[in-house]
Formats: sequence, C-alpha cells, structure tokens
Amino acid sequence: MDTKSMIIDTATTLFQQKGYISVGLNEILKTCSISKGSLYHHFPNGKEELLIACLKSMSESITTDIEDIFNRYQTTQEATLAMIEKLIENYNREGSISGYTFTSIVSELATLSDPVRNACSYLYIKMQGIYSKKLVEDGLSKDNADSIALMMTAAFEGGIMLCLTQKSSHPLKVISQLLPNLMKEFQ
Repeated sequence: MDTKSMIIDTATTLFQQKGYISVGLNEILKTCSISKGSLYHHFPNGKEELLIACLKSMSESITTDIEDIFNRYQTTQEATLAMIEKLIENYNREGSISGYTFTSIVSELATLSDPVRNACSYLYIKMQGIYSKKLVEDGLSKDNADSIALMMTAAFEGGIMLCLTQKSSHPLKVISQLLPNLMKEFQ
C-alpha cells in the first residue's frame, strides 16, 4: 500500500472511531508512522483535504458494494432486504457498521465547508441513483423512483445511526420489515 492510501485508510478509521474533530493530525502522523512533511506532501491543504479524500474513498467502497448487491437481485425489494441483512450481520459481528456510512464522521460539524458538504452530497446522490435505477426497472415512474430512493437513503442512514447509538441491530430489523411494504404502496 502506498503512503497516500495508508494515510487515507488510517485517517478514515480514526475519524469513524473518534469523529473528525477529536482526531488531530499528530495522532494520524503517529498511527501512520510518518512525518508531517509526508502528510502535507499528499494533502497540502491539511486535515480538511484529508477528510475529503477519506469521504471519496468511502463513497467508492460503499457504492460499489451497493451496486453489487442491487445487481445480484431481480427486484428492489429483494436487493433492499439483502442489503439490510448484510448491515445487520456486520453490526452483530463487529458491533459497528462504520464502513457503510460517514454520517458519524461529519455529523459533529455544525457547518460543513462546501468541499466537505459536496463530498457527502455526492455519495448520497450516487446511492439514490442506484436505488432509483432499480426501482424504475421494477416498473415505477422516474419521479416515484426518485422519491422512494430518497426515503430509502434516509431510512438506511437513520437506521445505521440508531443501531450505533442504541448498540443494537433492532432499528435495521424494523426497517427491513417495514420498508418493503412502503415500497409496495408505490407500485
């Protein structure tokens, strides 16, 4: 793994565990065993630029995984249930679902800079696009598909945060029971 990738992976883990504000550059440097010069060589604008690189890396990983799941199943309902089941399994195995959301990283920031806000927005738009595409394949109109995709994204993100705060996979289990019924109402 090259130095830049190592910094991104390490910072992503630290940001997920402790939050963006709580992680200082010195902690990242120490954990990576690199000099400040090396960090600034790859991220000349510092911590915020590193955060954006972390968000982009997570975005690629998350959307690749979602696309894989949604391409394996015939209907949105089947794919949605498979995705929620995977999230529940990850939570029950690891006690976390950190690889599927970056809400925990940025939720502590009262006001996001435009570059950070744009990086977050990009992931959510990409996720909604995957869901919407599958819903259109299921026969929904583009407008209905877009609306349901937005609701699905909000349900998943909220469910993940509830799992983390309640230390239980129960919120995702409830979503897996109710979301398919809500989707059926629009078909």
